[in-house]
Amino acid sequence: MKQKCEPWDRRILTSPAVHPCEGISPATLLSSAINLASEICNYRFKVFATQKRNACGLIRMITILLMFFEEIHESPRSMISKSMILCFSELHLTFQKIQFLLEDCSREGAQIYVLMKSQIVSNQFRVLARDIATALDVLPVKQISVGIEMQELVELIAKQAQKAKFELDPDDELAAKQVATVLEQFENRFQPDSSVLKQVLDYLEIKSWSSCDGEIRFLEDEISFQSSDGDERELSTLSSLVGFMTYCRGVIFEKLDYGSNYQAENKCSEELMKCLNPEDFRCPISLELMTDPVTVSTGQTYDRFSIQKWLQSGNTICPKTGKRLTNTELVPNTALRKLIYQFCWSHGISLAKSRTTSSSHSMTRAVVAGSASAAEAMKFIAEFLANRLAFGSDDEKNKAAYEIRLLGKSSMFNSACLIKAGAVSPLLSLLTSTTNPITQENAIAALLKLSKHNRGKRVIVENGGLGVVIGVIEKGLKVECQQIAAAVIFYLASIEEYRKLIGETEGAIPKLVELIRIGTPCGKKNSLVAIFGLILCKENHKRVLEANAVPPIVDLLCSSDGSDLVTDSLAVLASLSESIEGAVAIKESSAMHLVMGILQTSTSRAGKEYCVSILLSMSTHLGTEVIAVLANECALTTSLYSLLNDGTSHAKQKARSLLKIIHRFHETYSSGFICSDAAEDQFVHAW
Repeated sequence: MKQKCEPWDRRILTSPAVHPCEGISPATLLSSAINLASEICNYRFKVFATQKRNACGLIRMITILLMFFEEIHESPRSMISKSMILCFSELHLTFQKIQFLLEDCSREGAQIYVLMKSQIVSNQFRVLARDIATALDVLPVKQISVGIEMQELVELIAKQAQKAKFELDPDDELAAKQVATVLEQFENRFQPDSSVLKQVLDYLEIKSWSSCDGEIRFLEDEISFQSSDGDERELSTLSSLVGFMTYCRGVIFEKLDYGSNYQAENKCSEELMKCLNPEDFRCPISLELMTDPVTVSTGQTYDRFSIQKWLQSGNTICPKTGKRLTNTELVPNTALRKLIYQFCWSHGISLAKSRTTSSSHSMTRAVVAGSASAAEAMKFIAEFLANRLAFGSDDEKNKAAYEIRLLGKSSMFNSACLIKAGAVSPLLSLLTSTTNPITQENAIAALLKLSKHNRGKRVIVENGGLGVVIGVIEKGLKVECQQIAAAVIFYLASIEEYRKLIGETEGAIPKLVELIRIGTPCGKKNSLVAIFGLILCKENHKRVLEANAVPPIVDLLCSSDGSDLVTDSLAVLASLSESIEGAVAIKESSAMHLVMGILQTSTSRAGKEYCVSILLSMSTHLGTEVIAVLANECALTTSLYSLLNDGTSHAKQKARSLLKIIHRFHETYSSGFICSDAAEDQFVHAW
């Protein structure tokens, strides 16, 4: 009967209320209205940082109406006419809207947002009170079997609802003006008075670092929600509020109190990202990364651009399932979109060429601040944190490193401000000077976020950070520190001139290989991708082989259940196999049959292509001793023909070349021709 809508399922300050169905029985309608009114009355026990008077006034009215409904429900003589049902239905609808509004006003994390919407919220309270008055005005109270006193109370509520002003609370108005003044000061490059910030925070009952952080995360989620609307003015306001709260979180609150739940949440998020298959982020139509995923009536998800093009072409069925679409509504898949952006940000993948408005807006905000006041607030906090890193106490340094870790994760603009403020050098010093494993983890994680920025990479190297980061890989105070340091090397290796420099640094590659042997799954993955980046420099091929990297990588193919880790391992082996030394090392590790098996069973398009690359390179470099093994594997030929149909263009080309080599071998072998060196050359160069 009652619409159930969790806070995270809808936009705040919206009301997905529904009318009761026309054929509903009076008893069911009355029972549902009583339940709704009871839930609304329970809001008197919740904290309202703003809209206190309006909320209390409306709850008092609902308390009387709850008593009214309960008395009707308990009366055996109650006869409810059609006109009464209509009035009760309108009240039921209004009760739903009131519940949503009270839920938003008391919602944890949304206090500053509701404050800045105070005038709009007050108007909503007024409108809902008038809706109650309208419904009660036409309700024939005299005909209802309740006591005279209750009838008089209901009539009184109708008059109060009609006359009640539900105006903007003067205290709310003052606090909102203080916030607006601070935002204006930020925009004009004036640092605000901390006492004013504390007054606002106290008024909103934001009394801890975690509460402040909750406000920021709510605002960022709201930005994500509203990106699809393209309302730049609203997005600018939200960005300004993020800047305000970020400044408060860094400057006002000295003590971190995120606790075990917050750490567990971050850990779960990281574990989730590790378990995700990037192939699931591709649109089934275009096979490209989805930038604006939407769900159709069959439950399948597509990129908005692709499915819109499909529908505009006159198609009325779901491309993936073949089922007829009951409607053409495209529902934004916000959760998946956030996962895709988090995955791309974590892996340095650019979505700058997004074809959708919402996506381009999101990526733009990652590079520039959402508003002028947000930009200046970020510059202030960057300078503050860099100063704390250099001159603060141990606890202050740890908090500053953690703040940078969070800010760098949020956007590229934040990273640019932190790098310009000079945060890199003290972070590097903190890695070697601290004996606190948590501080070291925060410092190396902060550097990881900054290393995704091109300027950050250069500053890290110019400040002697390469040796420091490699030292953390070997002697990090926590396993997490080691694996994060390996990820930093991966990002540094994205600069061509640094690949050779890293390779020449003593111990760099051997320590990455050792982490592949003994590290956690995350550490193994980070080391693999770092090595993959390094061997883009041909001079590092020999160094990786001398570090005996092939055997532990092959072991990953045998022991790993994660398709992502297998694909990364194959990518490294494919690159190493391009040299004859690499092909020999792979052959000696007995990996060939393993690679053939993966080719036949893998569901990863990239994984299959890497398998074909490895086998083709080994055939080219090692000749008949490899080709004979491939030619005797009947199932291999089937897999190669399959790639000719559904593989990528590169996979098709490589599969075709390998098939030609195998066919030439069969033709020569069946004719009884004995292979000489010249004939062997004939096999591998036939394509």
